[in-house]
Amino acid sequence: MAFFKGQETYSLDSKGRVNIPAKMRRSLSPEAQDTFVVTRGVDRCIVAYPLDEWRKYEERFSRLNQYDEQERFFLRMILAWSEEVQLDAQQRIMLPRRHLEFAGIDSKVTIVGVVDHIEFWAPEEFERYLAGFARSYEEVAAHVMRSP
Repeated sequence: MAFFKGQETYSLDSKGRVNIPAKMRRSLSPEAQDTFVVTRGVDRCIVAYPLDEWRKYEERFSRLNQYDEQERFFLRMILAWSEEVQLDAQQRIMLPRRHLEFAGIDSKVTIVGVVDHIEFWAPEEFERYLAGFARSYEEVAAHVMRSP
């Protein structure tokens, strides 16, 4: 299983390509075949799942009820925005233009490892997200990490 962590800010080239940080590439399993599925994140970011991790989500998606309005809407949204991209020889992936526009990314991109996926943010949007969270990190940590 991939386990991504860390944060880097890199430049995006004019074709929408960005390097994947070496520490994150090392977390890729051979089963991912140097392939990611990129899609729209639930916040104003782009998410990229290694292909083997994405397959686990596809299993979950296949069990959703397509006759339920919310589940149908979710499936349409996430799958309509999903595209496979491969690492090139320079260890870059190309982020689709419509994804970059959605996330407000132009020349710089903040890359964040989040367990089973990587997120791509406009640096100022990521800072806004962090600063705008209603509770402090300490409060959230105490809540999330409380004993079961």
